Amino acid sequence: MDSKPKVSDLPRKLPGKRLSNKRKRTYMRMLKSIVGTILVVVLVLIILQAFGINVSSMLASVGVVSVIVGFALQDALKDIIRGFEIISSNYYDIGDLIKFGDNLGQVQSITLRTTKIQDINTMNIVSIANRNIDKVEVDTGYIYVKVPLPYELKVEKADAAMREIAKRLGKTDLITSASYQGLSTINDSSLDYQVVVTCEPMNRLQARRNALHVIVETLEEAKISIPYTQLDLHNK
Repeated sequence: MDSKPKVSDLPRKLPGKRLSNKRKRTYMRMLKSIVGTILVVVLVLIILQAFGINVSSMLASVGVVSVIVGFALQDALKDIIRGFEIISSNYYDIGDLIKFGDNLGQVQSITLRTTKIQDINTMNIVSIANRNIDKVEVDTGYIYVKVPLPYELKVEKADAAMREIAKRLGKTDLITSASYQGLSTINDSSLDYQVVVTCEPMNRLQARRNALHVIVETLEEAKISIPYTQLDLHNK
């Protein structure tokens, strides 16, 4: 039985001012990409004109070859269109955490054609063609941690232990905030209680390790054992 956290209980992902700054950075980088592309095209035309090439005639003849070139540029056009869609719909901004295939990383840049992320597991820079936006998942930034506790433990005592864990997690290095969400799952050998924490995207893995350390330490102090799967054999 899974229990979904209430929206009101969830820590806010980002303060409004910080979100605004991220949006501004995203717009500025996209604008630089657009301006850069236009300048390159204009510069090429100027150079061609300087070398005596009739640019007007050349542009007039573009229509003849546009069909051929169009097929070659289909993917590029899709990338550009989706790039504008990403920005206009605020699907994600620079600094957001997104998942593409096996890669989970923080958005480093958004251009007309690509989105670049830094994978939090490998620290590698991964380039994603904007046309693949339908395959991209935006991570909420929350880390859900389930804590298995024994059936023998009274719910009142379990709640008290979990509230203490959430309190300590809120003061743990790399963790921005923590909240206790209650009973999450009923398993064969344990009851799973859930806490949710937030942190900076690139600190996600270490923050989770720190959270697990605090959880185990707190349970040890409270003399609460973490259950494990047991197999009972009965002889007839």
